[in-house]
Parts: sequence; structure tokens; C-alpha cells
Amino acid sequence: MPRLARAVCIGHDLPMPLPADLDQLDADTLRRLLIEQERELVWRQTKIERLTHELALHKRHRFGVKAERLPTEQAQLFEETAEADLAAMSEELEQLQPSVGTSTPKGQARRKPLPPELPRTEIRHEPDSTTCACGCQMRRIGEDVAEKLDYTPGRFTVERHIRGKWACAACETLVQAPVPAHIIDKGIPTAGLLAQVLVAKYQDHLPLYRQEGIFGRAGLAIPQSTLAQWVGQSGVHLQPLVDALKADLLAHPVLHADETPVAMLDPGAGKTHRAYLWSYSVGAFDPIKAVVYDFADSRAGRHAQAFLGEWRGTLICDDYAGYKALIAQGVTEAGCLAHARRKFFDLAAQGQSQIAREALEAIGQLYGVERQAAELDIDARQRLREAKARPILECLHAWLLARRTQVPNGSGIARAIDYSLKRWAALTHYVDDGRVPIDNNWIENQIRPIALGRKNWLFAGSLRAGQRAAAIMSLIQSARLNGHEPFAYLKDVLERLPTQPYGRIRELLPHRWQPTVSA
Repeated sequence: MPRLARAVCIGHDLPMPLPADLDQLDADTLRRLLIEQERELVWRQTKIERLTHELALHKRHRFGVKAERLPTEQAQLFEETAEADLAAMSEELEQLQPSVGTSTPKGQARRKPLPPELPRTEIRHEPDSTTCACGCQMRRIGEDVAEKLDYTPGRFTVERHIRGKWACAACETLVQAPVPAHIIDKGIPTAGLLAQVLVAKYQDHLPLYRQEGIFGRAGLAIPQSTLAQWVGQSGVHLQPLVDALKADLLAHPVLHADETPVAMLDPGAGKTHRAYLWSYSVGAFDPIKAVVYDFADSRAGRHAQAFLGEWRGTLICDDYAGYKALIAQGVTEAGCLAHARRKFFDLAAQGQSQIAREALEAIGQLYGVERQAAELDIDARQRLREAKARPILECLHAWLLARRTQVPNGSGIARAIDYSLKRWAALTHYVDDGRVPIDNNWIENQIRPIALGRKNWLFAGSLRAGQRAAAIMSLIQSARLNGHEPFAYLKDVLERLPTQPYGRIRELLPHRWQPTVSA
């Protein structure tokens, strides 16, 4: 998949490699190679220019907005969002631009040492062999020490990575074990601390200013701005994995879709406006469990079209008009009987309609068939539905048509009946396809954690912040669906990502992941 391959490549900052046998290529092959190289350079330069412009705008906005114009919680969220966005854009630019050395820039402040009272664990890195190529035995002449900050709930510890320097007196060869790869190059956080911050923010919905206070009680108050930078950088490095998760999801023929509103902060106006979190998941009966969230600044149908692209399968969704363009382009629509049932249930709960109670009884019979079909394979499920559900549906359809003539236009029961009759083909599609569930409750359950988060973090700080939250929540929720503890999953992934080969990145997807086995 070319699109995925590019996303993964850029996420690891490697340009298109040149073939080793360049001098042996014929003229036509060299010409094609040059064209590809030129396209790659143009693409990278275009993205660099876009990111540079976006970064400049963010910096101007970041330092131009007066915090006193915003309520306290919004001001705090704006601060952490701005820092995270700036760090993410800087990280993307650094990946796109060629490395110019590893020395510390002039004027950059040296990092304060970690508090000496924190418990320390030494991790030694020595060469595989201390015998020089000339045959002499090398001597240890010193060491480099780098400290990484780790965290388990309520307790900070420090990892001391010690790399011995070995020299050969005869030929003056110097050998040293390589620096272990980390997500944040030269940063102090371990993968465990980064995972803790991400899980606390995106699963437990703790804003970074609250995490700063929690860390302070554990002995080290990490500034909110530093935590935000870590979040922004981590999001950039995790994005290729989310792209791979989306590619896997779009390979399935049955998908669920739903959307929920999320307020997005507009600091310049001192208020919020309505954005949306779109949710897509693999079919409820599929053995693969995966969900991908997509944050957008509106509910316009173009967002669903952009996400699904060329995908043409069966989409289980509600009656929202935004999906209609997809249906017109060849996507098969499957409705949600739970939505139809809810309209009758609301009337029955208010004691307003005997017809609604009778409709609920018939729909209940259909769900009874589904309980029998739940554990069957696709073909057996379809046969059971054909034998038991179709007769119920035929009777219900005829009954709805007859009752519709007996109720006044505009009444609640008329609207409930009209909804079912208008959506009848979509609502009954599941009977003809054993892969399709009776309703869209599966994806609605995946949105539920977002609804909880809305009550705690209230809004997204920016479009980029919302997209970053959607990406990381996709990994966390998919890990939970597959029975993984999100912290353990993210910690292992963050440890392995820096050295994971491109061709094996899918091994880190939640539905494929196997934890690292300690030697």
C-alpha cells in the first residue's frame, strides 16, 4: 500500500534509499530513479514549507493570545495544547530535514540533573567483545552516563545508562556500545514515563496540569510545558502505527461508523465551537478488534469520505445525511435497529402509545433471534435469520404500514413509524448477510469512553490536538478491545518503535501485538 508505506517512512525520517548497484543501472532505470527522487524532494520540501508556516503561525498565536481572556480551565488547556502542537511540528520538521550533527546548539540551556535522592538502577552497556581487531586486549578507560526518569504510580526512579569506553593501546582504537534508541532523542523520560503520561491523559482524561500536581506529590513536579512537549513528540512517533491500524481496518468488508460532538477551543475568540470525533471499527462479528477515531472540525460528510477513501463495503451507520454520498458512491448501507427501537421506547416509557409497546414486543423477538445467532458462524447465522427473523420482519412491516394509516401526521408515533418504514431496506439488510450485526451498538460502545472524557477535559485545544488525541485514543481503545492493559501495551510499543523495521511495524498493532519476552 503506497500511501501507508510513505506514512511509515516519513514517521521514521528516512528518504527513499538509492540502490547499491547504481553504477550498473541502464539509462531508462536511472531516469525513472531520478524522477522518483525529484518527486520525493518536492514532496518533502512542500511539507517542510507547510510545517514551517504552520509553526510560525502557532508561535505567533501562542505568544499573542492573552490568557486572561480565557476562563481558567481553558487557559490551562490552551497552554498545554500550544506546547504540544509546537513540539509536534518541530519533531516533524526535524524528521524531514537532513541531520546536521548532534552537538548541543549554542545558547541552549543545560538540563538540570535529576534529584540525587531518587532511587537509581544501573544499566550497563559494554561492547560485545573487548578484543581489538589487531588482536590486543582493550582496556576500559572511562564511561559515559545518561540518566532516564522512570515512573510507577506514586514513585519516581532513575535509570543510569552506563556506556564503558574501551581503547586499544597498540592501534589507538576506541570502542563503545551504541546509545540505546529512545522515542525522544536525548530526552530524560523512559518509555514507561511517556506511557504513563499518555494513558493518564487519553484514557483517564487527566489534563497535564493535574498530572504535574500528581508528579509533584511523588517528589518531582514535571512542568506542564515539558509534559506537553513529550505528548506532542510521542504523538508524531505513534502516528505511523495509527496509519497502519487504519489500513488494516479498511481491509475489512464490514465497518461500523458513528460520530459525536466535541467542543474545540478557539482562543482568539475566547470561546469554543463544535467539532466532531468520528469513530470507525471493524464489524462486531469479526475476530479482529480494532477502532480508529478521526477528529474533524465539523460533521460534514466529506470527512467520512476522506477517511474511507476508495473503501467499498458494508457500512453500519445511522440515518445521518453525511453518509449518503458514500452510499451513492457504492458503499452498502446497513441500518441500526436500536435507533428505530429507541424511538418507540421513548414513547412507551412516557406511557403515550400502545402501538409503541406492540412495536417493542416485535423488535424484542428479533433481538431474541440475535441472541441465538451470536455464537454461530457467518453461514449458520444467515440461515437462522432467514428462518426465524425474516417472518417476524415481514409481519412487522405489514403491521407498521397498517398502523401508519391509523395515526395522525406529525404525532410522535407517526414519526417513529415513518423512520422505520423510510429506513426499512437498511434496517433489514442484516438478514441477508451473516457478517452484519442487527444494530450499531458496537461502535456506540466505543464512543462511550469519549463521552466520559468530555465531562473531564471538556474540549480539544486545537484541531491538531484533537487529531493527536484521536490517534492515541485509537491505539489505547484498540488495545483494550484486544484484552491488553493500555499502559503495558504503550510502554512496550514506545520501547520498540525506534528500532522496529518498517516492514514489521504491523507487529505492534494492538490486534497483532505480543509483549516483549525478557531474556
